Amino acid sequence: MPTAVISDIHGNAAALRTVLADIDKRKIERIICLGDIVGYGPSPLECVDMVAERCEWSLMGNHDFGVLYEPTNFNPGAEAAAYWTRNAFDAEPDDSKRARRYEFLGRLRVRVVDQRPEWKRQILAVHGSPRRPINEYIFPDDVLNATDKLKQIFAQIDDLAIVGHTHVPGVFTSEPDFYPPDEIGAGGVYKFLDGEKAVINVGSVGQPRDHDPRASYAILHPDRVEFVRIEYPVEETAKAIKAIPELSDWLADRLYEGR
Repeated sequence: MPTAVISDIHGNAAALRTVLADIDKRKIERIICLGDIVGYGPSPLECVDMVAERCEWSLMGNHDFGVLYEPTNFNPGAEAAAYWTRNAFDAEPDDSKRARRYEFLGRLRVRVVDQRPEWKRQILAVHGSPRRPINEYIFPDDVLNATDKLKQIFAQIDDLAIVGHTHVPGVFTSEPDFYPPDEIGAGGVYKFLDGEKAVINVGSVGQPRDHDPRASYAILHPDRVEFVRIEYPVEETAKAIKAIPELSDWLADRLYEGR
């Protein structure tokens, strides 16, 4: 049974609805989320409700952590968005809904080892990296500029790892090397090799940063991962961001360029 893996929704309900509709069209029944459900975007409550309803489980990302606890080491725009998001949670007039959403965020785990019989392999799921599950980025240029970092990361996985956080989809291998979806063959499909270790970044549903504005997610199969890009109504989200004074207009403008 394939598994759809989503990450970094960032309060972008229009993108999430589009991705979930595509998953349904493909008749994929299992969905998991790697975190950052909220932060930056204008619809955090709707996104939390959709993830809680549709995903088998979700991880905690740094923005989820920042809203629930404190937004440390955030740039000014991200920090302002975190506080606005928290205020949106608190402003919910229905006590049961407000409590349910905070309880959901509070139960999010920082790592999951997902070992399904049909996969015949162990998959470590984290938001950032196996070393620092919530906050550490694994950047594509680390294969050239941070080889020791990647060695330490690969030493902490037995088989495969799935991550988000950078908003840039692709596959890291232990050479080390990085393969974006458009370099791994027809249809953006990467086939796993026996005994190979790999770190798969599934990209971002709600705020891609690889200069492609389309929403990104991945589909895990027993022998491969398939990267999916899908257009969503960017204008809807951008207008909603600009209508909220506490959110920077830059958060809307970047969506059009995927940066």
